[in-house]
Amino acid sequence: MVRFGCRYGWSVSALLLVAGALGGCATPPRAAAPEPALALPTAWSAADQGVVPGPPLAAENWWQGFGDAALNAWVQAALQANADVRSAAAALAQARAARQAAQAALSPTLDAGVRARRQATEAASGNLFGAGLDASWELDLWGRRAAAVQAAQADAQASAATLAWTRVSLAAEVALAYFDGWSARERSELAARSLAAQEDSVRLTAWRVQAGLAPQQDLDTARASLEQTRASLAALRAAQRQALHALALLAGRAPGQVLAEPRREPPEPPPAWALPLPAQLLTQRPDVAAAQARLQAAAARLRQAEVARWPTLTLTGSLSWQAPRVTDLFDPAALTRSLAAALLAPVIDGGLRQAQQRQQEAAVEQARAALEGALLAALRDVENALVAIAAERARVQHLRAAEAAAEAALQQATQRHRAGLADLRALLEAQRTWLSVGSERVAAQAQLAAAYVRLAKALGGGWTPQAETDTVAANPKQD
Repeated sequence: MVRFGCRYGWSVSALLLVAGALGGCATPPRAAAPEPALALPTAWSAADQGVVPGPPLAAENWWQGFGDAALNAWVQAALQANADVRSAAAALAQARAARQAAQAALSPTLDAGVRARRQATEAASGNLFGAGLDASWELDLWGRRAAAVQAAQADAQASAATLAWTRVSLAAEVALAYFDGWSARERSELAARSLAAQEDSVRLTAWRVQAGLAPQQDLDTARASLEQTRASLAALRAAQRQALHALALLAGRAPGQVLAEPRREPPEPPPAWALPLPAQLLTQRPDVAAAQARLQAAAARLRQAEVARWPTLTLTGSLSWQAPRVTDLFDPAALTRSLAAALLAPVIDGGLRQAQQRQQEAAVEQARAALEGALLAALRDVENALVAIAAERARVQHLRAAEAAAEAALQQATQRHRAGLADLRALLEAQRTWLSVGSERVAAQAQLAAAYVRLAKALGGGWTPQAETDTVAANPKQD
């Protein structure tokens, strides 16, 4: 590091002219504008899967489209109390404070101080009092500090988008857990109905065995089927409780603190929302926006590393007063003034700055790859959700017809068995078919609702950069 300094006004001006000349003859290279290298498709391949598009996804409260008050209560509770949301909000506040610190570094600094000293020699002793003002300012000749501000601003944008994505993901997780709980409860009730019917069958079979009208094998078979259903019912009830525990955790509550039970009616999802173009996910997915902001931050830090090898110019000045008595401090004769400029240029650093530049170049490529990966994941999420909606809708329709037929077959088998016109195996098979088809129908209805939830998340939950701007404007204390 070479330092040039002086304490006279004309020399300061000369240094400024030298710095300007250096800037004119040796401008450092600038980093290329960060852009993903991925070629996005122009349309969705799954858009022709029979999904009827509806209105655009609302910016907020998309879950209210299911018309379920209990679901709304769970989501609102989670958005207010979830630990991940509070952590992301704290990270955003930290990023905004870092941005303010980077902006403050562009301004001059002024420090004030007072001093008191007792000094003594063999000949005399006395007091010395002092007061002073010290100013310092590093001129941003090459834009190094401006690049730091840009990087901090991009970090703040990434944190804001991460907070939004956390909220979108949380709402989706709550809805998925809610529909899992609804499915487990409905399947439990189907299993309980089947269990009651099988208990009747066991009693009837036991009476027939005692009367010599049926073999012991029939009773053993009926009891085996009964115990199997009981085992399934226990597992389903455990799954129901676990789903409620998951909801409580997402809402920031202890397991067992139930806010609202899922409603009895099957979930009725809204029509599919209007699909944006694939390229529009860049501005509608918070996670993609966060990855894009991180790429911008990495590019800004690369610019910082590039110009770190160029000279820096710092201006300093001070006003100080020194006197043996406090009352004499502001006497004109006690005033000392100084003005200095320092032009510092790195000469030998062992390759440190070059290594730091290569490090930031690699960081830019890493951020670019992360952005492309986020885009591909967003495209996959939308395509998968569209396929799932079409498939589950058809599945529910077919399973409803199958359930109606299975219920009719079960009624006939029950009547024939009680009349002694059919053996036990036919009845047990009809009971198993009815329970299996009914459970599958309930699971399909839950999966259909879950597919709409995943589509809402895949489309960004209705988030836009303008929504974030409106949030910041409504909460100026955060900025």
